[in-house]
Amino acid sequence: MYILGIESSCDETAAAVVIDGRTALSNVVASQVDLHAKFGGVFPEIASRAHVEAIAPVVDQALEQANVSLDRIDAIAVTRGPGLVGSLLVGVNYAKGLAMGAGKPLIGVNHLEGHIYSLWLTEPFDEVVFPVLILIVSGGHTSLILMRDHGNYQQLGSTLDDAAGEAFDKVGRLLGLPFPGGPNIERAAAEGDSLAFAFPRVKTDNDFDFSFSGLKTAVLRTATIPGAKRHMPSLKPDVSVPDMAASFQRAVVNLLVEKTARAAQEFGATEIFLSGGVSANTLLRQTMRAKTELPVRFPPLRLCTDNAAMIAAAAYHRVIALHEGDLAAISDGWEMDVRPTWLLT
Repeated sequence: MYILGIESSCDETAAAVVIDGRTALSNVVASQVDLHAKFGGVFPEIASRAHVEAIAPVVDQALEQANVSLDRIDAIAVTRGPGLVGSLLVGVNYAKGLAMGAGKPLIGVNHLEGHIYSLWLTEPFDEVVFPVLILIVSGGHTSLILMRDHGNYQQLGSTLDDAAGEAFDKVGRLLGLPFPGGPNIERAAAEGDSLAFAFPRVKTDNDFDFSFSGLKTAVLRTATIPGAKRHMPSLKPDVSVPDMAASFQRAVVNLLVEKTARAAQEFGATEIFLSGGVSANTLLRQTMRAKTELPVRFPPLRLCTDNAAMIAAAAYHRVIALHEGDLAAISDGWEMDVRPTWLLT
């Protein structure tokens, strides 16, 4: 089964052709990092405009790299949500037009489910024993999900404010580091002392929810001159950026690992999966493996960030698991709309 995947939930315009949810014949991503760097974060209106300009060339390139025509494609899968509404609309409407014109089934995919199936693109998962605990951690999402089977999910917790990746971006900007914050904080932290600052961990009513707003505020108060404008903070002259980055990174990673390990034990998970952009963080990967006895899996770096191969893979597995391969049964109608706050259930 050949599925063309399209992804435009945030600031990457992506398209891919995937066979049977496992083999990516192409996986094209047009990044907008340079466009948003001067803002220190994603500017939604600029993102949606960039998607409009990039989506047709990206889809054409994905088909060309895969060496297949649209006639060979069995279905078109597109990210329906969650994400930025303007960005989602570009992808969904383009996919609708493409599917209608070519007479192909249209499948709306949950972006979080896509991140889960990014692991199936690189791992031989025929022998996975459920349930599996999944930590999805990215710029827009931080969620703990118990996967009982293909298409069967229970959300155990999520972020109450900033996602972990968003906190990395904001703290990176505060420390004067380039956007995106995650990889640049990791680079700075390599030269710092992670015990230099003891940052607090916010307690939540639900043991498996996350909160990073208080941690972000603690960094602001520790690192900047009192009385400075909040949107233009000035670092204290004696603050070590590497030490601050290392201490912040350690606090985030420890919070993610502790809650994930506790949830895995409580719900009897057989494995832990990491996915999403922040799953590329080396300290997170190392600490998760060191702090739990369960196998820990994560995608290769190229599949951690948003891409369309994962969307095509998720669509395939949903077709097989829930509809026994019947594309007509899972196909969404032309009235399908975006779902910016779509929970994975």
